[in-house]
This record gives sequence, C-alpha cells and structure tokens, in this order.
Amino acid sequence: MLLSNNSSGNLVVAVALLFAGALYICFSSRLISDPISGLQHNFNILRTIKFPVDDLEVALDSAAIGNNKTVIITMANKAYVEEVEGGRSMLDLFLESFWEGEGTTPLLDHLMVVAADQTAYDRCRFRRLHCYKMETEGIDLEGEKVYMSDDFIEMMWRRTRLILEVLRRGYHLLFTDTDVMWLRNPFSRLSNNGTLDMQISVDSGIGGHLINTGFYHVRSNNRTISLFQKWYDMRLNSTGMKEQDVLKNLLDSGLFNQLGLTVGFLNTTHFSGFCQDSPDMGAVTTVHANCCRHISAKVFDLTLVLHDWKRYKASHVNTIWSPHAKCWGSWNDTQYTPKT
Repeated sequence: MLLSNNSSGNLVVAVALLFAGALYICFSSRLISDPISGLQHNFNILRTIKFPVDDLEVALDSAAIGNNKTVIITMANKAYVEEVEGGRSMLDLFLESFWEGEGTTPLLDHLMVVAADQTAYDRCRFRRLHCYKMETEGIDLEGEKVYMSDDFIEMMWRRTRLILEVLRRGYHLLFTDTDVMWLRNPFSRLSNNGTLDMQISVDSGIGGHLINTGFYHVRSNNRTISLFQKWYDMRLNSTGMKEQDVLKNLLDSGLFNQLGLTVGFLNTTHFSGFCQDSPDMGAVTTVHANCCRHISAKVFDLTLVLHDWKRYKASHVNTIWSPHAKCWGSWNDTQYTPKT
C-alpha cells in the first residue's frame, strides 16, 4: 500500500512539472515574439494582486472618495513648505490658488500631498490634507533641489516610481507640481470619457510637443502601467537626463503607438506657464512656473500671478500678465544659494 501511494504521488508530481514546463515555453515564446504584449500580460496579472492596506493605500483611498478613484497628487519637501523671502512658502501659494480659483476649492478634498521628508509631512498634516510620506531609502531630499542638479534628477525619478505604484493600484491621477496655480477647475478642460490614456502639458505650442511632466492626467490601465514601467526602467540608461527628457524620447521613438496608448497635449491657452503665457485670462486654467530655476524666483513671480488673477476676477477685463522678471533672471543668478 505504501509503494502504491508513492507511485501515485510521483505521477502527480510528474504531471505538474510537465504542465509548468508547457506554461513556461508558451510564456517565453510570447515574450520573444511580442515583447509589448508580454509586458502587458504581466501587468494583467499584477492588477489582480490585492495590495496591502498600507499608508499609501490609506491616503489614496481617502483622497479618492467620491471621485471615481481619481486622485490629485503633488509632491513637496522641506524647501517647498518653509517660507522664503516675503514670508510665504510654495505650498502656501499652491493652496491659496485653490481658494482663489473658480470651482477649485472642493478639489482640495481629493488632493494628496506626497512628502519627501518629515518636515513636509508634518506641515501637510498641520494643514489637514491627505498626506503620504514617501520612502527615500537613504537619499536626502529635504533641501531645495535646483533644476538639473543630481538630487533634482533623482527626486524626479523617485516621483515617477511612486506614480507607477499608484497606477498599479488602480487609481487614476492628475499630477501637478506645487508651483502650478490652479485658477479654474482643470477637469472641465480634460477629456474624462476614457478615450485618452494620458493628457500632458507642454512648455510651448510652437513646433513639436515640448512636454512638461509638471502637470498631467493619466488613467490606470495596462497601457499606462506598461509605459510608466518602461519609463522608470530607462533611468538606468539615462545618466544625467531628467525624466521628462526620457519620456520625450520614448514618445519620439514610437513607444506610445506600440502600446496603443492615446495621448492628448494640453494647449498653453488653457494650461499656461512662464515659458509661454496664455493670452486669455478668460480661458486660462492653470499657470505653471516653468522656465524658472529656483524657488525664491518662483514664489515671487507666482505671487504676481495671483495678484493678476484677483484683479481679473474683480474686473473681468483681460490684461497682460505681470513680467516674470525674477524667473527670467534666475538663470543668470550665480550668487543664489539653494534653501537647505
């Protein structure tokens, strides 16, 4: 009887090994013949995984309530929550724009602030916002990271990895840099019927698509998850490049088309920035302090943007924006000392 049981057990093991081998051969051949489909298949499996109810899930879930699993995400560190010249912080200005904007105040209920350090997390909690403290794994992201410094590039990649994790958990998101003023509800300008996988801002409407990853809307699906995974993986072969330039290269290489991903580019009339001002205050939705090197200049010139906006709201007379003189001069400011 014991011998019979062993034989039966051996037979079961043999059948199981044959079945596993067949699956391996099938899966491997699929990856070789069609790497994009194989990648998407992997993410089909990942999307079935039940993620733990950790701090990130709690923050995402609370911010998404009543908003169809859509979360507004921004990122801040100590330099962005502490006051600069004039007694204001970047986070102060960012939140004030929600209060001064048209139809934007309720959106604060769906804003999740990703804190890169303890100071930013504490300030977020003090503001009673939805807060998540990002793990930085031994790198100091506390002080100001001046444009294109090594720490700036690293912080942008950490941000990309976090967004990938959010998408993998099934949340749609609207990412916004903290130096973006929300003057009107952007969702009224975005395509929300599911036909576009990603909608992204641009620095200029003149020639090509000079994309800017400081403001974009992305839906969670296999195509976008595959894109963000490929994008994040490219950091290993993109030393010295910021993530925005790497994404532009992936766009130009045709990867978006290979994935079947549909993308829309947000025009600067509605989604404005310092690189190219919107000519119409009656249509502008957001204003981004792009084409600007450091925080002090951004806070100064964005304060003027809010003044211009308040003046427009009182008169509804379309005027030109105040010059972004501090930001224009920031590129030649060799004496500037980053905030610590």
